Amino acid sequence: MQPKSRLAYILLAIFLGGFGIHNFYAGYTQKAVIQLLLTLLLGWTGIVALVVLIWIILDIIKVTTDANGVQMI
Repeated sequence: MQPKSRLAYILLAIFLGGFGIHNFYAGYTQKAVIQLLLTLLLGWTGIVALVVLIWIILDIIKVTTDANGVQMI
C-alpha cells in the first residue's frame, strides 16, 4: 500500500479540517464522520467549533500514520 502524504494531510486539516476531510484521507473514517457531524450539526455553537479546532490542531501534531499503520511521508 502506498504511504499517504503528510503534507497533504496537514493542508487538508488546515483548509477542510472542520469537515474531517483530512481523516477521510488518512482512512480514519469513524473520526472523520464524528468531526463532520459535529461541525454540521453543532458547529454554529462557539464551544463546539472551538473543540473541533483544538481537535484539528492535535491531529496535525500527533497523527503520523494512516489508519493501516503506514507511516506518512
